[in-house]
Amino acid sequence: MSGERDKARGSDEAIRESGDGIRGAAPGTAPVPLSVLDLVTVGAGRTASDAVRTAVGIARTAERRGFHRYWVAEHHSMPGVASSSPAVLLAHLAAHTERIRLGSGGVMLPNHAPLVIAEQFGTLEAMAPGRIDLGLGRAPGTDGATAAALRRTERLHEGADDFPQQLAELTRFLDDSFPDGHPYARIHAVPGPVQATSPGGVQSRHRPPLWLLGSSGFSARLAGSLGLPFAFAHHFSAANTLPALDLYRASFRPSEVLSEPYALIGVAALAAEEEREARRQVMTGALSMVRLRTGRPGLVPSPEEAEAYGFSAMERDFVDTWLGNVIHGTPDAVRQGLDDLAKRTGADELMITANAHGGPARLRSYELIADAYGM
Repeated sequence: MSGERDKARGSDEAIRESGDGIRGAAPGTAPVPLSVLDLVTVGAGRTASDAVRTAVGIARTAERRGFHRYWVAEHHSMPGVASSSPAVLLAHLAAHTERIRLGSGGVMLPNHAPLVIAEQFGTLEAMAPGRIDLGLGRAPGTDGATAAALRRTERLHEGADDFPQQLAELTRFLDDSFPDGHPYARIHAVPGPVQATSPGGVQSRHRPPLWLLGSSGFSARLAGSLGLPFAFAHHFSAANTLPALDLYRASFRPSEVLSEPYALIGVAALAAEEEREARRQVMTGALSMVRLRTGRPGLVPSPEEAEAYGFSAMERDFVDTWLGNVIHGTPDAVRQGLDDLAKRTGADELMITANAHGGPARLRSYELIADAYGM
């Protein structure tokens, strides 16, 4: 038994020595830590199994090349996005990686009971100690009808309005810290800290760090006031990036988690050996967004389908605006774009998402970006 306790203490020490699990180190010549956001997209002519295999390949490539973390995002009822169950995907990815941080970018808290999330991510922490992040959002990650089916209620506004209370409840479950007399004081999220305080318990007390995600000011202010790290969705809300980051920094109050603000931003970026090929690949994501915004979500089209598509004038205006926020081109061009964005926003970390039809193009993009920074 003493050997088991020593092993548990050794695991805790290793986690402490690795830092707080939030801050990363800039690899190579990159200006800040680089990470990966993967929607586990499904292209036309491909299956969900293909998408999951690609996700494993990207996660392993990211780990080998020195990216700091790899996140998946909760979406529902979208044929071209196979990331409806982040916890399930992360368990699979944990089995195929060894060092890279894995997490949710994010889990949509109003869709789930806080206890369920605490149990899921406690289990993930047991599978990959010290490597799990829990990023939380307050949007449904889908349309209103699907959100109602997920939540079993038509009063969807209550989920967002109640987000701070749901967050507090989730934190209590993760820390096993409900006060005496609380209705949930005798309820414990397992795996979790209660196992360390049980007779003979050797469970690590470490738990996944919480991140708040957002595309506007609400989560920025809340993350700042709680002293939590903040992730902003620059890749689809670029106009709000600087105001949200300013609000986060102005609202920040030091906490046990962070002594100063730490903000990452999601960035759409794709590199190819030639500019024309990069443009050809990102147009598949552009057409996907056109269809999504017009109520026609589907699989990610092939480059050939995107090239043959006849965009209306309104659709062309949308595509031009959307592509203006996608960094794409040769590796040198993408590196310059990422450098400029980091300097302009002061972001502490860049999380890159590559939107394209095929897995090989996305994998190649991450390799080229790593090459460009000498990672």
